Amino acid sequence: MTGLLLVHGAGGNVESHFGGLTGRLGDRITCVPGELPERGGLGVDEVVDGFVARADAAGVPSFAVCGYSLGAPLAVRLAVRHPERVTALVLTAPFPRLDHRMRLGTSLWRGLYESGQHRLLAEHLALTGLGPTFLESVDPELLRVSLGFAPAPPAGTPAHLELAGLVDVREDLGRLAVPALVVVTTEDPLVAPAAQRALAAAVPGARTAELATGHMPFWEEPEVWADLVEDFLAERGVLGTKTG
Repeated sequence: MTGLLLVHGAGGNVESHFGGLTGRLGDRITCVPGELPERGGLGVDEVVDGFVARADAAGVPSFAVCGYSLGAPLAVRLAVRHPERVTALVLTAPFPRLDHRMRLGTSLWRGLYESGQHRLLAEHLALTGLGPTFLESVDPELLRVSLGFAPAPPAGTPAHLELAGLVDVREDLGRLAVPALVVVTTEDPLVAPAAQRALAAAVPGARTAELATGHMPFWEEPEVWADLVEDFLAERGVLGTKTG
């Protein structure tokens, strides 16, 4: 049985980042949730080994990995550490490590979270997560109300951001030996598109697709993003037959 391991980004979970995708593909492949740890103090390898343990528990001996944002370098590390388990990679809005701009952004993110200023944190995440074209298209009053009712950030946020500060897969990229799709978010305020393209160029044989969205394509262009993922996985033969 081939599965699909889903590794989400910081400050979220599998449902919030991949809910639309699992709804589309759930009857064609076994989806394994790669939830980031809610406690700190764990190393990168310890975390990715935990994802493999989740696949084992689900009875999935081999799997494609779909990693978003922080989930992307974790997917890379997993594929290098456990090459016999991984059949394909989809990396969306990826980075190999935090650059200086991202470190400043995540530091502010953590400070706002720990100080309890969750309304300001919602504004910060909208500013760094949404592309300028999409953000400008939103009705100002709707945006104001939406930010006021934004869900509380998950309790694991500090642990996620700590992990983001540890990850560095620059030396792993050239060692990847599985088919890979890199989805570059070209209006991304958080992860520079040039850095995403550079990551793609460092992965042997990687295919690149570009989406004119900010850092959260599952909000801005959910169907287009899901189409890219589905088509790539279908081409690799890891999806079952559509039903209905």
